[in-house]
Amino acid sequence: MMPHKFPNPAPELPAPSLAPNEVVPFLIGSTVGEIERELVLQTLARCNGNRTRAARVLGVSVRTLRNKIRQYSAEGIDVPAHHD
Repeated sequence: MMPHKFPNPAPELPAPSLAPNEVVPFLIGSTVGEIERELVLQTLARCNGNRTRAARVLGVSVRTLRNKIRQYSAEGIDVPAHHD
């Protein structure tokens, strides 16, 4: 039996600058979709718009990320520029 090759771990990103007592108020009262959107957009911004890297950090496929970006753009949400 061949050993499985696991993909490289996600690149390290700096920890968010918000303290736990600042994060919780944002979470409370927000929908899962709103939180997911904010996470995707902030990850894209921290990855300088690099979709491949952002998808790796988020643990989703590039296709899934592309579909989310397309959905957000259709809703009129500003998405960080694409720099793959």
